[in-house]
This record gives sequence, structure tokens and C-alpha cells, in this order.
Amino acid sequence: MAKCDQGYLCEVCGKEVPNITSSDLYLRYVIGEIDGRQLLAAPERHIRCNPTLAQFIVADGFQPVVVEGPFSKEFLDAQDVQRREDLVTRGWKRLQNVRKLGLSIPEYPLVKQAEE
Repeated sequence: MAKCDQGYLCEVCGKEVPNITSSDLYLRYVIGEIDGRQLLAAPERHIRCNPTLAQFIVADGFQPVVVEGPFSKEFLDAQDVQRREDLVTRGWKRLQNVRKLGLSIPEYPLVKQAEE
């Protein structure tokens, strides 16, 4: 693995985030929540260590995350939940494939869709 693709420590659990496919930071970048400059400064977490985001990933190969309490998607507007699930799931799937696709980091973010 290239040095630039090796993980940083998760601010939640303290364990290494081994690569971008399990990175909350890169997932948030792919879905447009942060810009490229923040990749070097924002704290790193495993995707599963950010359950309020991870609960919106609905995909084969990703064990569902359930959030208890007021931040659970069960308490949110159904249309907003559907939009969020679509976006975060598309982002997670893209993140799983960016290296296979040979993309450079500026090419990682999803192309905005009309309803986003």
C-alpha cells in the first residue's frame, strides 16, 4: 500500500483507519460534505465510528448501523431519509471503487444530481 493511502488513527476508537474505503473523512468528501482542503486538517474516523452517517448506507456488503435516540433515521422525515440514503449509499459505493477506477482525489466526489 502506498504511504499516502495508509490510514490515520480514528478519533473515536483510536484504531487505525487502514485505507480510504473505510474512511468517514473520505466518504464525507465524496458526498460533498467537506472540500478537498479539509482532507488534510479534519479528524479521521472509521465509517462505522460515525453512526449518524453510517446508518444511511444501505448496500450489500455493508452491515447496517442502527442509531438509537433522536439522531436515528426513524425519527426523521421519510423523504429526507430516502434522499440521504441514496446519497450516502452512492458515495459509499463510489468510495469502494475509486482505486479500481484509477481516479485522482479531485475526481472522487459524486457528480451532483438534479435533486441533490
